[in-house]
Amino acid sequence: MSAPGPPREKGSPLWRQLLSILLLPTTVVIVVPLWLRSALADLDTEWTGTSLALAGRVTGVIMFVTGLVLFSWCIVLFAKVGRGTLAPWDPTKRLVAVGPYRHVRNPMISAVAAMLIGEAVFLGSAVLAGWSVVFIMINHAYFLLSEEPGLEKRFGSAYLEYKRQVPRWMPRIS
Repeated sequence: MSAPGPPREKGSPLWRQLLSILLLPTTVVIVVPLWLRSALADLDTEWTGTSLALAGRVTGVIMFVTGLVLFSWCIVLFAKVGRGTLAPWDPTKRLVAVGPYRHVRNPMISAVAAMLIGEAVFLGSAVLAGWSVVFIMINHAYFLLSEEPGLEKRFGSAYLEYKRQVPRWMPRIS
């Protein structure tokens, strides 16, 4: 008979990741845009003209896919390096400062913003462009008022040094 191992963590890490993705970015990128496009259909715009529509659709797809790839990379880093999820109720246990986090403090929000802007550009939608701006403003306020102070409390001097060296939104070049 073998000795008992360390206590198992409650819930599957994969389950926690999927739940946080389903509740947060899926709502922001799929549910809210569908609702807005439906509720504000009379106020919305779409591309007209073949070449303009084609350019918008190609650009929108590139932006969306780029955002999705970056978002996915961030989720993997949160799970493997940070041992947590993107959800505020199940945060990382370790500071994540690798990969895209070496260049910008909030690549996951930048990725979601890229997906939202990609949707707006793909469809030529003024309503979704407006939602993108609102999303960015809400997140900026949230990071200033809640996220960053919380990270300072959780990670102390390590986060303060990281914050001093890595810009919040615009990636550093070097």
